[in-house]
This record gives sequence, structure tokens and C-alpha cells, in this order.
Amino acid sequence: MGGRLQGKIAIITGAAQGMGAEHARVFVAEGAQVMLTDLQEAAGAALAAELGASARFMRHDISSADDWDAVIAATRAAFGPANVLLNNAGMYFIGPVDEADPERVRKLLEVNIYGTWLGISRIAPVMREAGGGSIINLSSLAGNHGIPWHAIYGASKWAVRGLTKSAAVDLGPSGIRVNAILPGAIAETGMAPPGGLDEAQLAAIPLRREGSKDEVSRLAVFLASDDSAYITGSDHVIDGGRGLW
Repeated sequence: MGGRLQGKIAIITGAAQGMGAEHARVFVAEGAQVMLTDLQEAAGAALAAELGASARFMRHDISSADDWDAVIAATRAAFGPANVLLNNAGMYFIGPVDEADPERVRKLLEVNIYGTWLGISRIAPVMREAGGGSIINLSSLAGNHGIPWHAIYGASKWAVRGLTKSAAVDLGPSGIRVNAILPGAIAETGMAPPGGLDEAQLAAIPLRREGSKDEVSRLAVFLASDDSAYITGSDHVIDGGRGLW
């Protein structure tokens, strides 16, 4: 019996570890054929081997147009034209807004904003050829609220939300949907304090817990699947209610 993503051909960036690796596992379990991409070659290749015939891995710098073209071509050769893109890869660091290193800031913005735009721009012709598709961009709760020490990262994730909405308008007539996922505190992703949140941080979350990687991946499955066929240009917040106040 096929899963919710039977017939879907997906590219998942930043798939060698953390949330990206969980996305890859869940997508394959739901029937998708998946090209995993990352800069971490050993971990990415090992995960693709673990997932079997429905997965491949390629080294991929998402800020390189040539790398995007190579990944899209390799996906076509392995499985066919991609009809799902999960823009998961990104850089993360935090600190006071006036103390960030300029080159580090430049690189984060290049990866998180320019890299996401590159993926959208390169995949759109392929999805048009395929008759449509779903693009899912990872934003963040920091892209919806001002959070201390998150000015640079947050700026990039606000930009991803804006890019998502405008791309949804531009690409909608071609049957291409574009949505954003905005996670809050998700355990074991490198974006929460070591050892988890303290009591005060948990008390600020109405559900009183961190989210799990699997919960984010299940949301991504919904947005990649035909179950969300009439949803585009939307922010999908998954934060246990933290952003409500």
C-alpha cells in the first residue's frame, strides 16, 4: 500500500543530519523518491545507503547555481523530474545585533536567503514541465517575532517568508505551490539549548514542551502531498503556541 507521497520526487537540502535527515526518513517511508543534499558528504551518503533504492545523495552548496543545476539534473536521471523541493538547509548563529562578524553575517544571508531563492528559481521550470509541484521553505519562529540575539538569523527567516509569499503568487498559475514552515523550539536540532529548555522557557510554551523533529517532518509531508493541494503562500507555524504571546 502506497504512502501519502507515492509518486512524489523530492529534493531535500541539508539532509545529512538533524531535522533534514528526519525529513528524508519520513518522506521515503511515505513513498517518495528523494535526492538528499548537504555539504556533509559522509553522513549524507550513509543516510542514503540506509534508506535504500528510493534515496540518493549529492554534495550541494545551496548558494551555488552550478550545484543546483547538477542536483536537479541528477535527480531527473535517477528518478525523473522533481515535483517537491524542501528548502531545509541553512546557517544559524545568534548574538547581539551590533556584535556580529560582517563576513559571517554575509555568509548566513547568502545561504539562507540567496540559496533558498536559487532553489526556487532553478526548480520552477522543472515543476512546470512536470505539471506542478510543491516548494516548502523552512523559516522559523524567529521569522515571525523579534527574539533576543536573533537579529541576523531572524532577518533571513523573515525574508524567506516574504520570498515564499511572492513566489506563491508568481508560480501559482503553473500549479506550483509554495509554503513556509515556521518551527519553534525543536529538540535535537542544534537550535535549542543543550539539554533542552529550562523551566522558565518551557513555561512560555502553552503546550509546555519542545517539539520533535518528526512532528515537523509530518507537517512537511502534508505540504508535499496532494492533501494540501489548495494551500499556497501560507505560514505554517509549529511552535506549541509559543508565538501566541
